[in-house]
Amino acid sequence: MISNRESARRSRQRKQQHLDELVNQVAHLKEENARISMQASMIMERFMRVDSENAVLRAQLAELTGRLQSVNSVLRMVEEFSGVDMDIPEIPDPLMRPWQILCPAQPIIASSACMFE
Repeated sequence: MISNRESARRSRQRKQQHLDELVNQVAHLKEENARISMQASMIMERFMRVDSENAVLRAQLAELTGRLQSVNSVLRMVEEFSGVDMDIPEIPDPLMRPWQILCPAQPIIASSACMFE
């Protein structure tokens, strides 16, 4: 009987210890979840800012492309009427070939550390 009581006491102790470990694990996972959620919302905010800037840049690109097309058409008329050959550059379509953007000489530098702060 004493042995059974001692065994039952040890069993209850192990169950309590296991329950305490599970409670600690739940608390740790909740903290980690909150931290990850905060990081995700910060990344989403940054994405929204970059997406908005991208939209502005696309609008500017469209406007400048239109202006360049107008200038090129004027140059073609001048070339036609004057008879002087002019070097009129072709305007690449950035939507079809984004790697041929008007200023490809500028490097794009991004740090993954900055993105995931």
